[in-house]
Amino acid sequence: MSEAEPEIGPGARLALNRMGSFVWDLDDGSMELDAGGMVVFDFDPGEFDGTAEGLGLRVPEEDGQRLAAAVEAALAAGEEAYGSYFTVQRRDGEEQWTHTQGRILRDGEGRGRRIVGIVRDATAELAHSTLLRKLEAARAKQTTIVQRTTEALSRAVTVDDVTATLTGAGALERLGADGLALGLVENGTMKIIALSGETLEILGERRFTRMDGQLPLSHAVITGQARFVTSLATLGEEFPLLGPYLERIAFDAAAYLPLIAQAKAIGGLVLFYKRRTEFSPEERNLCLGLAGIVAQSLQRALLFDQEREFATGLQAAMLPRRIPEITGGEIAVRYHSAWSGREVGGDWYDVIALPRDRVGIVVGDVQGHDTHAAAIMGQLRIALRAYAGEGHPPSTVLARASRFLAELDTERFATCTYAQVDLETGGVRAVRAGHLGPLIRHTDGRTGWPNLRGGLPLGLASAFEQEEFPETRLDLVPGETLVLCTDGLVEEPGTAITTGMEALAQAVRSGPQEAGALADHLSDRLWERWGSGDDVALLVLRRAPDPGTHRAPRIHQYVHQADPEGLSEARYALRQALRDWGVPQLADDVELAAGELLVNALLHTDGGAVLTMEVLPEPVRRIRLWVKDRSSVWPRRRTPGEAATTGRGLLLVDALATHWGVESRGDGKAVWCEFEAPNPSGG
Repeated sequence: MSEAEPEIGPGARLALNRMGSFVWDLDDGSMELDAGGMVVFDFDPGEFDGTAEGLGLRVPEEDGQRLAAAVEAALAAGEEAYGSYFTVQRRDGEEQWTHTQGRILRDGEGRGRRIVGIVRDATAELAHSTLLRKLEAARAKQTTIVQRTTEALSRAVTVDDVTATLTGAGALERLGADGLALGLVENGTMKIIALSGETLEILGERRFTRMDGQLPLSHAVITGQARFVTSLATLGEEFPLLGPYLERIAFDAAAYLPLIAQAKAIGGLVLFYKRRTEFSPEERNLCLGLAGIVAQSLQRALLFDQEREFATGLQAAMLPRRIPEITGGEIAVRYHSAWSGREVGGDWYDVIALPRDRVGIVVGDVQGHDTHAAAIMGQLRIALRAYAGEGHPPSTVLARASRFLAELDTERFATCTYAQVDLETGGVRAVRAGHLGPLIRHTDGRTGWPNLRGGLPLGLASAFEQEEFPETRLDLVPGETLVLCTDGLVEEPGTAITTGMEALAQAVRSGPQEAGALADHLSDRLWERWGSGDDVALLVLRRAPDPGTHRAPRIHQYVHQADPEGLSEARYALRQALRDWGVPQLADDVELAAGELLVNALLHTDGGAVLTMEVLPEPVRRIRLWVKDRSSVWPRRRTPGEAATTGRGLLLVDALATHWGVESRGDGKAVWCEFEAPNPSGG
């Protein structure tokens, strides 16, 4: 061999001698290969069936299609020759690059009849370019793995997000691995927080291990050195504690990688592989790169979880630790933090024991989602609680709270709804400052949003010198429920708030009766439905039902002034109750009297009316009907003229009832009438 002749290995030198010829009859499809051609295609004598299709035993389908296309193109174009490269899969698994060159023999009409040509082993001449293509393909695959992993982990916020990203659908494929284990260093132990891959669940038996180097992952973390293993059996000999587990997992190789962030080991990552016998330098660098990406993402998530824990702890400390016991009803509160984002909100709730056995309830929201909002919320909650506890009217409580917020060193404002509730009488005095009003569920399951006049948000009201918070008076009859919440429970991104309000009303209508069960029902149905991008404060107050006793049953119904269906629903409730009590014969008279009293209350007073009907069993069994309103002006029985269209209501009641009268009730009155009611047995 001369000095100028390049050095050729034995395999390449043999490849130079692989050359043969073929004759292909295009009419009948037969093909003849000489001895050299049989060697090129690695056919044993008798293995080749003498057809072009028979080459498919050695030529991959994709290459065969490409070669056939080259021949067809040459035939169609009237060309005399063609050439093409393709691969041959030899029996020993080696991929052989092959070149063919053929001459097309045509008849007098120019139609191709036969092809004669040569085939030769082109591996040597294409060896360099083949290597480059493989390297380029490997590099492209590695780049894809890094890009897809980086993109997926960029959306992870919490540690749970990181583990979900690494173990979710398509995660292992994205990493280019067949199995994964992820561990965190906590107080001198390695805590396995994620496992993914066939048979790896058995490693969960050692979810907590000491950082003593007796296991390969902790050893890699302690030393800070990655470990690439292509024989798990050998690894078991070095780490006996792992031996029993390695026999039960279906993997051949593994990369044990320390997770280093800011020069500190925060955990370890194991990538498991099947059918791998080596780790090339490029594959080792890829594993190290993936470990770096996971470490950075995990470090961000750990910091986020710590900040989040601090912020939510601060926020929880600002909320009341316990809710006072109340008489005559039940109260349930719920608070949910947002699922995503570092921010914490200024949402709050409070229940305040007031003089004269009343209770104050408030739900509010300070502007912003940060620790400053939480701190402002805590101060404002305490101030509002103090003003309410002094016994001030609701409008005064909010005016003073607004002034307090305006005088703080902040530009934040707050919205809230505050109500004083007398559970003995059912009277509610409510005010709101730029906040959602209450939702009330009636005893028959209907819901309504009372028209609560409102003022400006707290802080802004004082800044604009408009500290006016009009008070609205409501009546909560026994068994009715009042719901207060912050906007996070009714706001859904991309939809109007009215959609969320209707969803809340529907959930309240279909929810259970008890306050606690209803609060849980609303949390499950709405907070999770909206995706909880915002904090939510929820307060549910239910006045205790008052059904009376078996001998003296009682029903209550509230009729809104602006509810045209309320009168008909009240009449239906009365008729149904009288039927249940065994006196259906009184239904017409009682309905007529109730209608007159209710119309008088709705027309001549400012607000709705509470209708109560009960059985008075002694001394003579009778039905008593009450209509209560907030006006202190007593009705007068008049004698209308023949042409008058009004003024006959009390005359009609007097004619229908055995007795009637008027009584003062707090800041209003109650008009009542009675009807004799024989016992159901007829006695």
